[in-house]
Amino acid sequence: MKINGMPPTTMPSLAPVAILSALPQEQRGLINLLQNPRKVCHASRDFWLGGLHGHPVVLALSRIGKVAAATTATALIERFGVGCIIFTGVAGGLGEGVKVGDVVVATDFIQHDMDASPLFPRYQVPLYGKTRFPCDPALSVLLFAASQDALSHESLAVHGFQQASVHQGLIASGDRFVCGAGEARQLRQAMASAGHDVLAVEMEGAAVAQVCSDYRLPFAVMRTISDRADDSAHVDFPAFVQAVASPYAQVIIKNFLELLLKK
Repeated sequence: MKINGMPPTTMPSLAPVAILSALPQEQRGLINLLQNPRKVCHASRDFWLGGLHGHPVVLALSRIGKVAAATTATALIERFGVGCIIFTGVAGGLGEGVKVGDVVVATDFIQHDMDASPLFPRYQVPLYGKTRFPCDPALSVLLFAASQDALSHESLAVHGFQQASVHQGLIASGDRFVCGAGEARQLRQAMASAGHDVLAVEMEGAAVAQVCSDYRLPFAVMRTISDRADDSAHVDFPAFVQAVASPYAQVIIKNFLELLLKK
């Protein structure tokens, strides 16, 4: 399968898989599953090395915002020589039919707050000549299948999300927590008018996608929808992460790594 015309990328077989988490609650669950865990401090960050479901892995927190996430991604590549980056986290739903409890697997990313006009077109990253950075098609196919399989199990039918769905499409990132209905509507309409049909919004993925593009490193992302990026975006957020997003991440990553072993 191709996404945005990009061919699949092959990951070096012996290189560790980087699992980048947006929140400590997600990472904590994965750390608890590590075999022979070892913590390495680098670039003012903690990186956890070990084995997970048959793969050597490096676990890291992206921290919040595009700059912090880009630093973490660069450290994973330069210091730990990872073969790919898989990102788990939460996001606000923007697209039609994308509801709380669903999962969005990214096909590509755009920065909704990028505006270097009139020097460059709105949303275009200066000197790159493009507005959207794609995820790796092969890894995204596996992550989509892993997510579908996870959500089909009753063990993840928590908090009334028995009908949760998996979507695939464009995700927007920006250094702003979108939490008002009016702001979310304006963002969705502005991006749609520019030809970008956005499914979800968050604060880190586009930066990691750009770093991975620079290094030609395979990259894939799944985001659990915690809210509709509206006036209820802050309600019970910690409880949602603990009870929903963290279990999602653990099962989806397990499924993904098992599928990766079969490739």
